[in-house]
Parts: sequence; C-alpha cells; structure tokens
Amino acid sequence: MTMLSRVAERLYWMARYLERAEDTARLIAAYNHLIMDIPRGAELGWDVLVRILDADQDFFQHYRTGNEQNVLRFLLAEQNNLSGIPYAVRCARENVRTTRDVLPEETWEQINELYLYTQEVADKSVGRRNRQAYLEQVVNRCQLINGMLASTLPRDHAYRFLKLGHLLERSDMTTRLIDVGAGEMLARDGTHGAIDPLLWASLLQALSAFGSYRRMIGPLVEADVVVEFVFREASLPRSVAFCLRGIREELKPLSNHDAALRVLDRSRRKLGRLGAAMDSREALHQYIDDFQALLSALHQAITATWFHPDTP
Repeated sequence: MTMLSRVAERLYWMARYLERAEDTARLIAAYNHLIMDIPRGAELGWDVLVRILDADQDFFQHYRTGNEQNVLRFLLAEQNNLSGIPYAVRCARENVRTTRDVLPEETWEQINELYLYTQEVADKSVGRRNRQAYLEQVVNRCQLINGMLASTLPRDHAYRFLKLGHLLERSDMTTRLIDVGAGEMLARDGTHGAIDPLLWASLLQALSAFGSYRRMIGPLVEADVVVEFVFREASLPRSVAFCLRGIREELKPLSNHDAALRVLDRSRRKLGRLGAAMDSREALHQYIDDFQALLSALHQAITATWFHPDTP
C-alpha cells in the first residue's frame, strides 16, 4: 500500500493530539481527586500540572500565580493554549477532517462531537462542580474514538501511522509525569511520609495503572517500584517498554525504516539501564531528560523519513 506523506503525517498527529487530550484529562482528574484526600499544605501545588506538561513559561506569561483557578483555566478553558485540552481536541479534529477518506466514517462524527462538547462546556469545567464530569467525558470520548479505530481499521499504513503517533505521545507523557511528579515527591525528603503513598498512587491513577499495579505488585505503593513498573513492565499498555515494543512492531513493515529503528533500539537499550539511574533524584532526572531526547530523536527520524523526506 502507498500513502501520501501529508496524509501519513496528519494521521500521526491526529493520534498524538487525541492521546494528549486524554492523558491531560487523566492527569488533571487524578490530581483533583488527590487534593480532596490529603491535608492542606501537603499537596504539591497546582502548578505541578503545568510543569509536567512543560508549559510553565507560557503559563506565567499570562498568570502571576499557579493557583487552582488559574491552572485549571489554562488547561481546560483556554482555546489557544498549546498544552490545553481544547487545543489538542481542535487539532485532532482538523487532522481528521483532512484525512476522512482513509478513516471510518464514524471517526469524523465522534471527533466533531468531542470538539463541540469541549467548546460548549470548557468554561464551565473550571469550577469544581462540573470539572470531574467534563474530564470523564473527554477521557471516555477519546477512548471511544480509539476503540472504534482499533476495531475497524485494516492493519495497513494508515493504522501504522496512527499507532506510531499514539504510542510515541503516550511514552512522552509517561516520562514527563515521572520526571516532574516523582521528582517533586522524592524532593520532599519524607516531610509528609504518611501521605506519600497517596501521592504515588495518584501518579499511577494518572496513568490509569493503579489497578494493574495492585494486581501485579501488591497493595504497598513504593517509589522505586512504581518507577520501575511504569517504565519497564512489558505487559502494561501505558508503560514505556510496552509503547516502545509497539512502535517497533509498526515500524518494521514500513519501508526505509532503518534510521527510526536505530533510534528506537538506542531507546530500548537506555530503558535497560533504568536501575542505575534510580540512586538519587538528580540521577533519575538526568536519565529521563536523556530518554526524552531519544523520544524526540525518534520523532525527528519518523518525520524526516516519511513526512518530509526531501527536506535537507
């Protein structure tokens, strides 16, 4: 099967933006629950969400303080914030609009309904009364679209580029969450030791991995075990190891895949060295920074090979 490079690129980015919207909604929902469960003063601060999404520079250009209302308005209601849910949904919709001929007919209907929903409800979702329902709707509608695509699309190049975008975005979000979230918790030096298990459980919930952790590891939530689990548990769909394996499976049938596979193999070897990076907060941060650079290099290799092959 042959495919225009611009179509492949739009499918790839459609999947990335859809995954970004879902993961951001999961992150906010998990932190929203956490705030209700822990004593005042023991929380990480709402601005931790902005740092996880690497949006602090843009945020503080518009807001002076990283309080609850400002952060939630920034991520849930602002239509042109590149890190917010409405922007991700709008970009996913635009990429579906321009690739409708290679996607199931229902895809446009579902993504358009999600777009209209975020347009109509986003402003009301900043307050606590409507926030959780809004976030649940975003997650559920994103999952509905992904489930429809997984169950109806032929396993051709269209499907492969969707999966590449989906898995690469998920890997990126997982590493960001561990880098900032775990870093903040490890920096606390036991000052709130009694509620640290709640914080780590919240991190797992943000990745939709808490139930899996309890079934596979046990009820005791420990920092090193959590980091190991979300990075290297091969059977967990939201782990980095699972995503990298899936990316490899989708790259192999594509022609000219050598450059992307070389970067991917470097990433997998890097993943094997995680244990040595868990001795300190600084070592873990440096390890994740290096790993994210590899994910960026993988994105660049995919772009240069299949989307803009003639660009010097």
